[in-house]
Amino acid sequence: MEYIYAALLLHNAGKAITEEAITAVLQAAGIEVNEARAKALVAALEGVDIEDAIAKAAFAAPAAAAAPAAAAPAEAEAPAEEEEEEEEDTSEEDGMAGLGALFG
Repeated sequence: MEYIYAALLLHNAGKAITEEAITAVLQAAGIEVNEARAKALVAALEGVDIEDAIAKAAFAAPAAAAAPAAAAPAEAEAPAEEEEEEEEDTSEEDGMAGLGALFG
């Protein structure tokens, strides 16, 4: 997620979103940079109108927030914990795989 934040900071500052710029922002924040992820992000954002993507995301955000579900019985809590563990097993690269679809 920090890579996207870096890209948004660069965009907000009016700077070009390049691998070098993303690396500089992340290093300034004390984050160890994975060059492949920086390169993938730059490639995914190529030709993307970031202002339009932000507007679409801001418009969709209220619809994504649903009312909280009623409290589930104690028996249902165990499967939820297992699901959380499975979600942690997914790699960050899997998350980057659909990044192009997010902005394009």
